[in-house]
Amino acid sequence: MNLDGETNLKLKQALEVTSSLNEEDLKDFRATIKCEDPNANLYSFVGTMEFEEQQHPLSPQQLLLRDSKLRNTDHIYGAVIFTGHDTKVIQNSTEPPSKRSKIEKKMDKIVYLLFGVLFLMAFVGSVYFGVVTKNDSDRSWYLKPDDANVFFDPKRATFAAMFHFLTALLLYSYLIPISLYVSIEIVKVLQSIFINQDVNMYYEETDKPARTRTSNLNEELGQVDTILSDKTGTLTCNSMEFIKCSIAGIAYGYGVTEVEKTMAKRKGSPYNSSQIRSTVKGFNFDDERIVNGNWVNGPRSDVVEKFFRLLAICHTAIPDIDENTGKVTYEAESPDEAAFVIAAKELGFEFFKRTQTSVHVNELCPVIGESVKRSYKLLNIIEFNSSRKRMSVIVRDEEGNLLLLCKGADSVMFERLAENGREYETETREHVNEYADAGLRTLVLAYRKLGEQEYNLFEEKFLEAKNSVSVDRGALIDEVTEEIEKDLILLGATAVEDKLQQGVPECIDKLAQAGIKIWVLTGDKMETAINIGYACSLLRQGMKQITITLDKPEITALEKTGDNDVIAKASKQSVVRQIIEGKTQVDDLNSEALALIIDGKSLAYALDEDVKKLFLELAIGCASVICCRSSPKQKALVTRLVKEGTKKITLAIGDGANDVGMLQEADIGIGISGVEGMQAVMSSDIAIAQFRFLERLLLVHGHWCYRRISSMICYFFYKNVTFGFTVFLYEAAASFSGQPAYNDWFLSLYNVFFTSLPVIAMGVFDQDVSATYCLKFPLLYQEGMQNVLFSWRRIIGWMLNGVCSAVIIFFLCVKTLSPQGFNKQGKIAEYQILGATMYTCVVWVVNCQMALAISYFTLIQHVFIWGGVAAWYLFLLAYGEMPPKISTTGYRVFVETLAPTPFFYLVTVFVVVSALVPYFAYKAVQMRFFPMYHGMIQWIRYEGKIEDPGYCEIVRQRSIRPTTVGLTARSLARTSPLKDKNQRNR
Repeated sequence: MNLDGETNLKLKQALEVTSSLNEEDLKDFRATIKCEDPNANLYSFVGTMEFEEQQHPLSPQQLLLRDSKLRNTDHIYGAVIFTGHDTKVIQNSTEPPSKRSKIEKKMDKIVYLLFGVLFLMAFVGSVYFGVVTKNDSDRSWYLKPDDANVFFDPKRATFAAMFHFLTALLLYSYLIPISLYVSIEIVKVLQSIFINQDVNMYYEETDKPARTRTSNLNEELGQVDTILSDKTGTLTCNSMEFIKCSIAGIAYGYGVTEVEKTMAKRKGSPYNSSQIRSTVKGFNFDDERIVNGNWVNGPRSDVVEKFFRLLAICHTAIPDIDENTGKVTYEAESPDEAAFVIAAKELGFEFFKRTQTSVHVNELCPVIGESVKRSYKLLNIIEFNSSRKRMSVIVRDEEGNLLLLCKGADSVMFERLAENGREYETETREHVNEYADAGLRTLVLAYRKLGEQEYNLFEEKFLEAKNSVSVDRGALIDEVTEEIEKDLILLGATAVEDKLQQGVPECIDKLAQAGIKIWVLTGDKMETAINIGYACSLLRQGMKQITITLDKPEITALEKTGDNDVIAKASKQSVVRQIIEGKTQVDDLNSEALALIIDGKSLAYALDEDVKKLFLELAIGCASVICCRSSPKQKALVTRLVKEGTKKITLAIGDGANDVGMLQEADIGIGISGVEGMQAVMSSDIAIAQFRFLERLLLVHGHWCYRRISSMICYFFYKNVTFGFTVFLYEAAASFSGQPAYNDWFLSLYNVFFTSLPVIAMGVFDQDVSATYCLKFPLLYQEGMQNVLFSWRRIIGWMLNGVCSAVIIFFLCVKTLSPQGFNKQGKIAEYQILGATMYTCVVWVVNCQMALAISYFTLIQHVFIWGGVAAWYLFLLAYGEMPPKISTTGYRVFVETLAPTPFFYLVTVFVVVSALVPYFAYKAVQMRFFPMYHGMIQWIRYEGKIEDPGYCEIVRQRSIRPTTVGLTARSLARTSPLKDKNQRNR
């Protein structure tokens, strides 16, 4: 189903009363459908169908959304419920959040500043012109002011000044880089293409490259301060493997998880596991007491039988039988559900067929020791949701027994056990906690037998609740199911492993070295999240942990009273107290690395308006933050809090529909095209296939894009200020008469032909250091975090450089060309010659400035830079050959005046060198004595010290943020704790 972005198959069924109808029956088919009003919810549908004077409830199982694909079904007959603007696709068609990079917003402010400068220059010139026109008419006798219409008429000096102001606005308008916006869009699109084409971010297993879904945020990839990451499917594979289980209080499964290996290494006793991995995807279980039917002869074989039978029946998976091989595969709504069905199959309970009303299983019979086919009549499916945290089915077996089979989270299952169903509760609880410590996802399995009268009563209430067409239909259904999902008999618990993705610890280590803070927002239990944190090096041995939880005796005691107001008040007070205590620890141990871990209940209170600021202050002071049991809404709220509270760039990364909120809330949303479908990808700004690609995306492409865009904008302002101020200075020398220094076509083509392509090439190709060094020295990324390349100091510096260049060009050209003779005939340089010479110097200076500014020359850049200069000479030659009516002041100025005169070339060389000397001197001093991060790395490469650990450590010590998480921090803490502490104090 493409509308919700998920790729897994979903079970869709017709109502039982209509499933047998054929084409002939449909001619006389009459029914009335009543349903909810049109809404955007893809996962719920409330309606009823009145057929043959009976009400039949309609659910999402009977609703097909747009672009659904049919599998295991030849054809269907249906009725259209919603059309046009009432359809789910239109209801969900909201405008995506508008995201603009901070650099673009800052660029707007610079343009406003230049507009202010433009108006100031025009105003000053107009006032001066008005005063001169009124008071100095005698000195301007040659202009015949008495015969003038408005200009130079002393009687109408005010009007003359006003008209001059308008003229000046047009004349100085070249200060405003209008073409900058077009150039930036071109550059960003080309940058996005390079990101998409990066083979180092291509995942061959799924044939998925990186995809930039918007080019607006390229440069922000180089300025990320905080990453907020989902866990399941993002840090882990979301490819579940059944690895352990607890049945009748006995733990089964010898498998060793990645988390257990990491924990063992942390304790100094690494596992030497010789476990042989299963070749069956989703099944990595190894225990001779269970496999190959050995459970038949083991203890409590009756419980084992019920346990695996429950796994084979209690699900919504769909079997798919290969007609050629007879092999059964499964399509399930979630990877863990598929793992359960596969485990049941491998251990003797093969689910092989599902119909509208039945489930068929090949079961290993403990009596005869052979597989027998059994069918179970499927009466009801009570589906899983995030509030219920459990799923149940009610079936009737071949002996006529009514069974309720239930699986769910331990937090809701243990409280539903009957008094006589708690025989294995203590052992199972211990095993569940052990599994959670090992980083495994757990579910508790239980069942009960139902009486006919009890079931009939339930069915009546359940049908009534399902037939309700109201907003509280879900609450009514939950109320009915609460009455029957109780007095359960415990069977055991399952444990599936969601392995870390390849390269996650190394990626987190690099990002931590770059100074990026990493938060994990997950729906898992606290123990599971903590151990995953250790496995991926977000946490390490010796790191102090601040844990905020409401799992405390006093809160538990209050919850039993049922007074919600009292519970809420006490819970909030407890959370606030724990946050304050945590802040005290942060203040007292400011040289130590701290980790903050908070559960979902506590987070709900921590995000209250009067508490969230305090919570954020605590979180910012910690090296790692892990939010457990977080709902999708909480993920989005935490992301908003970090974004708005820190005023820095936040990046959210996730793979599922529950991550959409935080992806859209963050400055940058990264979607992982994983097992949970494509909904996160469709809501993201950039899509990648694996978390480890984030390292290259940020440290390489992010750094390059930030540097390129920043340098490009600064250079653009430089070249426009250089050009604009030569026009202004000539105006000033001409008493602000409105006479332009350059020909009209010279003015128009400056930003189009002679200086535009080099700046685009800079934005696309420039590299201060190679990708290898970007990854070797993650410290380089901190230039973007500190925004040193686009600070106001740097921007104003480039503008002043432009003013300096303009002053040097103008005054040197004026002083060298007048009043002496310009050529052998003794003719002086008139304003046409002066303008052409000044323009030539400007073109040379700004293009040579580009050559000095870039760090990485390619053939394209050489062609664009020197081609821009050559284009000016070719244009001047061709334009000068046009008739005087067209070429005006440019008529044969190059052929007859400039080209034959050696003095023209001498002036050009002298002025260009003089204009570039200030920038060259500044860069030489800065590079030698005050190098920036990239300058230091360039020096390391130049001096051949790239492999010198001592020199590299000196560079690392300039980090704005100590490396407190990741493999590097773990190594430093283990080898030299004092050194690590001193580094943090620094």
